[in-house]
Amino acid sequence: MSFEFIKKLPTPTEIREQYPVPDHLCKLKEERDRQICDVIAGRSDKFLVIIGPCSADNEESVCDYVNRLARINEKVKDKLILIPRVYTNKPRTTGEGYKGIVHQPNPEQKPDFLQGLISMRKMHLRVMEESRLTAADEMLYPENWRYVSDILSYVAIGARSVEDQQHRLTVSGFDVPAGMKNPTSGDFSVMLNSVYAAQHSHSFIYRGWEVKTSGNPYAHTILRGAVNKHGNSLPNYHYEDLALLMEMYADREINNPACIIDSNHNNSAKRFDQQPRIVKEVMHSRRVNPDIRSLVKGVMIESYIKEGCQKIGEGIYGKSITDACLGWADSEQLIYDIAAYV
Repeated sequence: MSFEFIKKLPTPTEIREQYPVPDHLCKLKEERDRQICDVIAGRSDKFLVIIGPCSADNEESVCDYVNRLARINEKVKDKLILIPRVYTNKPRTTGEGYKGIVHQPNPEQKPDFLQGLISMRKMHLRVMEESRLTAADEMLYPENWRYVSDILSYVAIGARSVEDQQHRLTVSGFDVPAGMKNPTSGDFSVMLNSVYAAQHSHSFIYRGWEVKTSGNPYAHTILRGAVNKHGNSLPNYHYEDLALLMEMYADREINNPACIIDSNHNNSAKRFDQQPRIVKEVMHSRRVNPDIRSLVKGVMIESYIKEGCQKIGEGIYGKSITDACLGWADSEQLIYDIAAYV
């Protein structure tokens, strides 16, 4: 075999017992989950803002960022639900580069998956304890879900994962909202098929068990832009895109039609400074069309303390080591601008 088995890792149950969620944080998560589910299901008019670093590479700067976010949350919580991005797994297009804190707790050192699982859990727990906000993460590896299933309030399924059956089936067992991104091709049908699958019950093999899920009615779509055959970015956040998605939802038996707009990635052609303009256009589309207002439940924004990005090893505090992010001052103003639109 070409596999070299290095070490057996602790099970999710073992890690959760070692780093449990305190009772008061369990109650916090339960309430946050309910609030976010109410938005997706249309029971609440609040607007979701899923915002934070491209990758949660450093516990100190990530918690610093989220605590800043918590202070803003107190000012806008009557209109917005702020969900910090604490992304601990990062997909890599070519397989090269930093894959997140689960792989490398220290980006300048070799992979250490045992310490990575512990670091992931400890950071999420610290975020909850200090900020009283529960976070979003990306489910890059379906088998890792149970390491954080008692912590997260929102999960994103990436453009390269959304066509994968194991991701779709695993989401069908979630009890929190999960956003299914359009694939890199931009095909809306693929994305909607993924939502449909995730909303229904399935039987399958998961972590060595035969399991059956009940379906996740809060699975929904995320528009993140696309790439054409020449490698050029194609945005899909415009009014016409939203109207088309609305029509395609209507043609399918999908519960709780909902969409989140990712303002970076191919929607911005990775020009991070375009995110405020993109978000404001989306908010305008919601304002002029009540149906689009009902469909678009939130936005995703890549943001950190320092704007832009840096190479691993440069050591600039609060600056992304993956995709470039909006800086703090612009991010704070954008949140206030969003609240004014809602």
